[in-house]
Amino acid sequence: MHEKIEKNIGLMAVLIVIAISFGGLVEIVPLMFKGAIVQPAEGVKPYSALRLAGYDVYVAEGCYGCHSQQIRPFRSETERYGHYSVAGEFVYDRPFQWGSKRTGPDLARVGGRYSDEWHYLHMIDPRAVVPESNMPAYPWLAERMVNGARVERRMRALKRLGHPYSEEDIENAAAAVESKTEMDALIAYLQGLGTQWTGQNGANQR
Repeated sequence: MHEKIEKNIGLMAVLIVIAISFGGLVEIVPLMFKGAIVQPAEGVKPYSALRLAGYDVYVAEGCYGCHSQQIRPFRSETERYGHYSVAGEFVYDRPFQWGSKRTGPDLARVGGRYSDEWHYLHMIDPRAVVPESNMPAYPWLAERMVNGARVERRMRALKRLGHPYSEEDIENAAAAVESKTEMDALIAYLQGLGTQWTGQNGANQR
């Protein structure tokens, strides 16, 4: 059968089109109904102004290149990192930070595991708290200030995409991040990871 298909160009072309069409439908059709089936998990809310700024710092600095935020439903994963990830936790992530590369540990449940001071020192000098770490230092984050106007514009754009921010949330965004550094924002983002979902089994159970 394989030989017949290879020697019949017309038949092979038809089968290729069918295979590509089927694969495309499998990829595209679920996305057409995404809005109807993907809802926030219990307790999950849009990022606050400071955490949203921290999320943007996380993305801008490429942290996702070495850290994933996707705990798979395997014992080896859940015993180390906590409850496996569920889709509803990532509804307000644009783009989501699942990833698959783990040069560093998965961060899906890192919120609350360490103090703010630990995170600060870890960013300034990773080897001061984890001697074997190969993570680069990010001291400049402690000097850069969060741009309140930019956060406000970002929240307004996300509201147009369906994030349930109120006008009050948006108007208070600049004040919420006033005098905050990018380090403060990044730490706030990290401290919230995995702490919102209060649904089945509780993602916060360690």
